[in-house]
Order: sequence, then C-alpha cells, then structure tokens
Amino acid sequence: MAKEKTPKTNAMRILDRLKISYEVMSYQCDEFIDGIHTADTLVLSLKNECLKAVLMTLVLQGKSKGYSVFVLPIEEELNLKECAKAVNEKSVEMIHVKDINAVTGYIRGCCTALGMKKEYPTIIHESALDCPYICVSAGKLGVQLKLSPQDFIKATGAKALNIIHE
Repeated sequence: MAKEKTPKTNAMRILDRLKISYEVMSYQCDEFIDGIHTADTLVLSLKNECLKAVLMTLVLQGKSKGYSVFVLPIEEELNLKECAKAVNEKSVEMIHVKDINAVTGYIRGCCTALGMKKEYPTIIHESALDCPYICVSAGKLGVQLKLSPQDFIKATGAKALNIIHE
C-alpha cells in the first residue's frame, strides 16, 4: 500500500523556497480540540521526547491596532506585559477567535507564523532555543512541521524572548 502524501501547505512552500529542511508529522484530527491534545498525540509519535518542543501560535493585537504573533510551548501561558514590551506596545490582547481567519488566513487550531496573509512581528519563547527541534502547525488541521528553532527563526524573522509567566 502506498504511503499517503500530505498536500503542500503555504508554510511548507515557504520552507522549501528557503531550502530549509523539515519533517511533516500528520495525525488523525477531524476537528481541533485543543493544543494539549495535539501535543499529546505528537509526543507519542516523537517517542516521548520533549513536550516543550511542541509550540502553539497566538496572535495578539496592540493598542495601536497592529498585530503580532507569539509562539510558545503548548503548556505555557503568555505574560501579556512582556509581550507588549516585546512589540513596543502599551498593552496587547488576544484577537477574537472569529477574527483569526481574517487576520492570518488560517483557522483556529492551524495557525502558524509561516505563511500568514501578512508578515507580522513574531516572537518565539526563548526556551525553544534549548530544543534540537520544534513542532509547529503546518497551517492545516492534523499536520505539524518539525524543524530546528534556528530555521524557524530564519524563516519567520522571529525574535527569541521570554514571553511566558514564570
């Protein structure tokens, strides 16, 4: 039986164009439950390696109405004061779920900093640099990308900062 090939997403095309190597990780997902469910599924296929390597992507809007993207370990929580400081805003807040597609081009559960409708300032939590690889959404439910944090930073122009509650 032939192995089913995952169709390319915008995120994959961007990485291909930049000649950045990555691994596609697919899993059964009929609907998005939550990030922890995704991480638990991936950690099993990663042979119980580092859960902090599975990252989620959140989009925030600042007082100036500008958007910014924050990428952090799935079990962590953003420190909004640190996030605002990272993007030179007085304050930031999460965008509403109904606005995710209009702002990013992705749906809830598949948001990735790679290939959004527009390029937004992107901040990745500095702990990602401690991992040999990270897993981020490929922009489609049930598909994740495994790549080095340095390559992710190269592809997104992200800055690595402390953006979570300690």
